[in-house]
Amino acid sequence: MANVNSSAPNLMNAAINLTALREHARKELVAVLDSVQGAKGLVLDPKLSGPLGLVCEVSLLKEYGVEKIYLLGDRLETECKNLIYIIRPKLNFMKYVADHIHRHREEGSAKEYSLFFVPRRTMIVERHLEEEGVFEFVTIGEFRLDLIPFDQDLLSLEIEDSYKECFLEGDKTSLYYVARSIMKLQALFGIIPHLKGKGACAKSVMEMVLRMRREMGADEPSIIAPEIDTLILIDRQTDMITPMCTQLTYEGMIDEVFGIQNNCAELDAELLALTEEQQRKAKEAPGKKTKQPLNSNDKLYTQLRDANLSVLGPLLNKKAKEIDDYYKKRYEFQTVTQIRDFMKGLGGYQQDHQSLRLHTNIVERILNLTRKLSFRRHLETEQSLLTNSEEAYLYIEECMYKQDPILKVLRLMTLYSLTTGGIPPKIFESMRAEFLSVYGYEHLFTLTNMEKLGLIKRQEGKGWYQAVKKPLRLIVEDVNEAEPNDIAFVYSGYAPLSVRLIEMKDQWRQMDEVMRMLPGPTVEKDQDLPLPVREARGTAGARSKVTLVFFVGGITFTEIAALRYLNSIDETTDYIIATTKLLNGDGLISSLLSPFAQ
Repeated sequence: MANVNSSAPNLMNAAINLTALREHARKELVAVLDSVQGAKGLVLDPKLSGPLGLVCEVSLLKEYGVEKIYLLGDRLETECKNLIYIIRPKLNFMKYVADHIHRHREEGSAKEYSLFFVPRRTMIVERHLEEEGVFEFVTIGEFRLDLIPFDQDLLSLEIEDSYKECFLEGDKTSLYYVARSIMKLQALFGIIPHLKGKGACAKSVMEMVLRMRREMGADEPSIIAPEIDTLILIDRQTDMITPMCTQLTYEGMIDEVFGIQNNCAELDAELLALTEEQQRKAKEAPGKKTKQPLNSNDKLYTQLRDANLSVLGPLLNKKAKEIDDYYKKRYEFQTVTQIRDFMKGLGGYQQDHQSLRLHTNIVERILNLTRKLSFRRHLETEQSLLTNSEEAYLYIEECMYKQDPILKVLRLMTLYSLTTGGIPPKIFESMRAEFLSVYGYEHLFTLTNMEKLGLIKRQEGKGWYQAVKKPLRLIVEDVNEAEPNDIAFVYSGYAPLSVRLIEMKDQWRQMDEVMRMLPGPTVEKDQDLPLPVREARGTAGARSKVTLVFFVGGITFTEIAALRYLNSIDETTDYIIATTKLLNGDGLISSLLSPFAQ
């Protein structure tokens, strides 16, 4: 039985052998630990501790000599003689490492230092270590942690700020990591025959993959039959409307309200208090947060996570009745066999009962928020913008006057601009001036960033959204949220553009005019397969096709829910989802905020 308290998911039912990916990462980690003999301390980049938890358990680290685990910070007091740093190549981290070394040497407690950069070392950080005068005291290596299995159908590189780096700063490093991760998948699961992509960065990744393959030449594996039939690359910049909308699935709403990082949500201890003793302790420590794993190890969560908020109550009631009916069976027993069968299933139902109480608490907290007039007005404004209303600016200005959270206002401004082809010039100037007056002139840089990306701009015509809305069926009037009949159920009527493109993947050439209206180029390429593989494919029997969908720049949980819906209705295709980062609108906009803002 899967461990519901583990953030690492059970991967047994994945469409392809994702366990091989996790095992590959574990072997790389073990090689890092084995490179330093004896007992050692492990110093982790705070942003990497969560992803590493999805790859290995603490017991594995201890097995290979790790005595203490530290999070990288400005000071490091330790008695460990050997230190292994696993960190991203960030300049501010080099300052921390240099301070640690200088301080230890001044105190007469010099140690052996090994630095392993994720996913690779760079000349800039090495030069910085030289300037700090510590390069000669460190051993440098790489830990090539790339795609991490987050669930049976979900992989992520978890590259922080990948959207900002790619689209705002023009730093294409993360695109190289995407291409390299695809090459790794091809090494494990065979050459992917069909490649499709939408967007400038998607095109760049495809070109990198093809070039890397050419450079391999004779070293390319030639006998692995393809397990992945098609790769679809979706550039986040192609659809920035979807992440600006409030997510209306259970998992999406948990992310909006509490935040989900590395398959865990930080929840108030009182929400997790399922026994009287736990409730007592929670009351004694108000405000205490606890990490709660959220993945398919929890059977009930798997049933709830992709459901629209409006149907959570009935789903929970149905599960409660199912559990209650099972418990009542004990009054009907007449034979020992019936008792034995009951006891076999009891453990699973007791676990479901605990899970039911947990998710009932979480749902109640979320529904308390969604019932508020302020939330309903916000949602109505989003829906009006998506359907065709330009009056929403009045509500946005009202939010400014009330000094609502800056991320809420910026998401609405972005949605307003993208759905109307820009903000009418007079309203644009008024709104811009009011925003800077309320939130501070240091946010001039924030607005400049967003204007540079085309997220907020002056209106110069109708805009592409209004032109593609009808042919792509982005607004669905008769969506059924309880028994979905379209991907639009995840936003109660709006079909995420990115997922609609994936759903219509076989029609891209026929709808060329629509595809040209959308941001970024459309690319398609078939890869040549080695002769032995082509011959083997010709004799192979029918099988479900596996489509790998890779979001470059990040993906939301509602888009994942919509893709899982497509998977459930397509009997011929299994979808595997990959991304540079799991994100929501707040996280995406946060990366664009002015560095001068408090």
